Amino acid sequence: MPLHCTIDHSRRFVHVVTEGVVVLDEILKYYDSLVTGDAMPYRKLFDATDGDLRLSDNDIMTLGAWVSAYAAMDPRGPIAIVAVSDETRDLMRRYMNLGGAKRPVKLFHSVGTARQWLEAEPEA
Repeated sequence: MPLHCTIDHSRRFVHVVTEGVVVLDEILKYYDSLVTGDAMPYRKLFDATDGDLRLSDNDIMTLGAWVSAYAAMDPRGPIAIVAVSDETRDLMRRYMNLGGAKRPVKLFHSVGTARQWLEAEPEA
């Protein structure tokens, strides 16, 4: 599977790693796993370094609707996103503007820097 999600309840931490082509359905399944795993307030590290996110404009609109729906499930924890390609970084910037999120979210070039920032952020 191109999107690997690990929910660590003892650390209250979610680690997502993408690999290969990632499509909307996989992202929506990830959201469902956060809800069913009671992990919405946890800190999240989304590492898209090795992923190729393939999302159309319609996919972004669908994702925006899901993000808006989940916004009602506050508290939601901070998200550190790691992306290196210009295309993925642009897509992640679009994601960061979806649904009026009221939680810290920041884009990084490296996992180490993202992890440092995330550890300094309070849990929701």
